[in-house]
Amino acid sequence: MSLETLGTQRCFGGWLQRLRHRSSTVDCDMTFAVYLPPQAESGEKLPVLYWLSGLTCTDENFMQKAGAQRLAAELGLILVAPDTSPRGPDVPGDPDGAWDFGHGAGFYVNATRAPWARHYRMHDYVVHELPALIEAHFPASDRRGISGHSMGGHGALVCALRNPGRYRSVSAFAPIVNPMRCPWGEKALSHYLGEDREHWRQWDACALLAEATERLPLLVDQGDKDGFLVEQLKPEALQAAADAAGHPLTLRMQPGYDHSYYFIASFIDDHLRHHAQALADR
Repeated sequence: MSLETLGTQRCFGGWLQRLRHRSSTVDCDMTFAVYLPPQAESGEKLPVLYWLSGLTCTDENFMQKAGAQRLAAELGLILVAPDTSPRGPDVPGDPDGAWDFGHGAGFYVNATRAPWARHYRMHDYVVHELPALIEAHFPASDRRGISGHSMGGHGALVCALRNPGRYRSVSAFAPIVNPMRCPWGEKALSHYLGEDREHWRQWDACALLAEATERLPLLVDQGDKDGFLVEQLKPEALQAAADAAGHPLTLRMQPGYDHSYYFIASFIDDHLRHHAQALADR
């Protein structure tokens, strides 16, 4: 599978690249960003942290705003940030032109309902196609962690919970933890999957915790001044689900922080260290 390089920048002794390829999973061109720390030049197979961004974002937001490259260079972590949805003139977006569905809002599910099912298969893209591409073209090992923000935090939790053994670590910032019961999630899941809510359970972190066969520790940070906290994010539902299942969860409510990348930049080092410890070669 060929890769088209869209840009390359030197960064903390490593390289930040933006690339495009044709995805067979989502049936369109996809763009992603990858940060290769200095250790990559030795040819050593390095662990990879996959970052899933939130609504309206692209592959660029995390790499430009989170400030993760400095510590990733020190820890020897490859960072990979895919786009948040399929895009292009043949990919349907929100029929009303809204920002919370369609382009930029793939929700990291595998759609089953027309016309979305042809392209909106972001779960399989993130879990299978993209790692295969990264591990074939870069000095990347199969020691994988996954993290994300908001819609991407939902995606990270769901990818890890649905695929035991696929990831060694998982974390999230301000994730949508209970999409079956919040406006963003209800809109996305009804369009992508149809109206049968029983089918939504496999894409809801709270529901998946009850059935999880792997006890991968969850690290979640949430700002207590987040404007989406009460209506959309509902971290108390994740805590209740983890308590009921006996699943390890560290939920940190951060006083004064909102939903922005200032919040992410403030705590990204903690998350990188969380992943690096779990991804250490052993």
